[in-house]
Amino acid sequence: MIVILWQLFLSIAILSQLSCARLSLRLSCDRFVATELATDIIVHVGEVKFHLHKFPLLSKSARLQKLVAATNDESNNEIHILNVPGGPAAFEICAKFCYGMTVILNAYNVVAARCAAEYLEMHESVEKGNLIYKIEVFLDTSIFRSWKDSIIVLQTTKSLLPWSEDLKLVSHCIDSIASKASIDASMVEWSYTYNRKKLPSENGLDTQWNGVKKQQSVPKDWWVEDLCELEMDFYRRLIMAIKAKGRMSGKVIGEALKAYTYRRIRGFGRGSLIHEGDVMKSRSLLETIIWLLPAEKGSVSCSFLLKLLTAASLLDSGEMGKKELIKRIGRQLEEASVPDLLIPSMSGEDTVYDTNMVLSIVEEFVMQDSGAAHTSPKASEVLEETRSPAIVSGSSKISVAKLVDGYLAEIAKDPKLPLSKFVDLAEMMSADSRPVHDGLYRAIDRYLKEHPGLSKSERKKICGLMDCKKLSADACSHAVQNERLPLRAVVQVLFFEQVRAAATAAGRTENCGGSYGSSSSGVTTNTEDDWDGLPTVEDFKLLKSMKLVGGGESERSSDSNAASKNQGNDRAGNGKVKGIMMPKKILGKLLSSKGQGGENTSSDTSGSPGSANPDEPKSTPLRNTRYSVS
Repeated sequence: MIVILWQLFLSIAILSQLSCARLSLRLSCDRFVATELATDIIVHVGEVKFHLHKFPLLSKSARLQKLVAATNDESNNEIHILNVPGGPAAFEICAKFCYGMTVILNAYNVVAARCAAEYLEMHESVEKGNLIYKIEVFLDTSIFRSWKDSIIVLQTTKSLLPWSEDLKLVSHCIDSIASKASIDASMVEWSYTYNRKKLPSENGLDTQWNGVKKQQSVPKDWWVEDLCELEMDFYRRLIMAIKAKGRMSGKVIGEALKAYTYRRIRGFGRGSLIHEGDVMKSRSLLETIIWLLPAEKGSVSCSFLLKLLTAASLLDSGEMGKKELIKRIGRQLEEASVPDLLIPSMSGEDTVYDTNMVLSIVEEFVMQDSGAAHTSPKASEVLEETRSPAIVSGSSKISVAKLVDGYLAEIAKDPKLPLSKFVDLAEMMSADSRPVHDGLYRAIDRYLKEHPGLSKSERKKICGLMDCKKLSADACSHAVQNERLPLRAVVQVLFFEQVRAAATAAGRTENCGGSYGSSSSGVTTNTEDDWDGLPTVEDFKLLKSMKLVGGGESERSSDSNAASKNQGNDRAGNGKVKGIMMPKKILGKLLSSKGQGGENTSSDTSGSPGSANPDEPKSTPLRNTRYSVS
């Protein structure tokens, strides 16, 4: 009994002497406790020595008890701890707690302190109210209730893996952040975010601010910028946690992924990212972004999807990711623009742009409509989930056809573009998708200009894509003066213009003219047989009804000419219109080709549609009701 009382008295005496103790830095690698009682143990943590006392340490740390018990007199009571998580700084927090000193915890050091306390086994079983318990209370009552602190703590866990993962600190942070991001925006205050700029009214700089503080509305994507600070592995888990809660719309998640991509992939959207930063890291990040995209159509813009596809091509990402992007782009291709489709070819290819990729995208768009028509009802339900809507509207088809024609006009500038790729892409769109063929004509004309070495059969093939009945007045005016076109094409343009002019003069505009629909004549759309033949008898009858004039123009017969003069006073009342003009050179070739098998040669003398000489008269039937070349 006397021995026990003596030990208790000794313990109280030691505690009283250590009550005013404090750790102080004596040397660069040594830390001492400022107390009157001499230290009796040295703890080596990395390169730092802690000169401490056994009693306060052993009273709260089970691991230190085991280490001290394993020491012998020869070791001079020195303990070596090489792998304590958080290093000397975290161990110092634990040592201060053992001495009863004030410990300041914050978002930057709490994870390190928690991991070090776990390593030192400072559990409740050793002493009630131990460090692990107090840190857990601090996390639950302070850290995880703060948006900013939760993000900071999550960032600090990366350097303390796998301890922070095993202690579920990472998962708790992610759940805390995801829960706060998923709450209704009306319940969010601006104080949640810490990266935003203050509004003028908050600084008192708003000119309309009358001294009354107004409640600022919070946008649904208020959390997007803050999460861009996180590394990809944590960001991926956060987005998946937000999706799992089911309270965030696909558009907001898509906006978050877009902001993160622009922030983390250097050079994204400029076509130069392959030369910037770590390629392997950028490729991994890009592939993760692709698989995180929301499934809903329209959750991200088509322009952003095409930029992702361009980046995937430049970074040589996996084929699965590219196929997923192609599928998504095809579902909303009508939203795209021509510059978005200009995906550079990989090094080693001859063409400037990757036309195969665009061909796959257009094919995916076309399959939306055809897939629903040729599948069973059960299969259609599956397609509905992946290709919604399954049936493409007529306006979407027309928009995509214009997009394709514009893309063809751009890639036609490439002198190494094979004719087969041009034709394959032009033929992807159905006939009803192109009510007007002006865009296709412009692309064909540009291709002929950039590829003057095309053979006769090749020129026939590319011009066979165009329906002369669907050209506007301005396009027809340009086509009949275009010496790059085969003669047969010029004749057909002239023929259909005269048919429409005659129909207009006879008061049959509604049936034959303004809609560019099928003509009442027996001439059909350009086929291979049409291009192989010479001008027909009907064509030359048409030419006989026209006479040359001095300025390189052609006018209709004298009766039509007289009507045209009267029409200058009252065009609408007379019902007569002027015929289409044609250069003397081309007309001479047409007339000289009778009985011969000649074709006109390629030339660069004519420009693109809309660039004809403004001094030349170009009045044509129904000019005001036709589409202009765009």
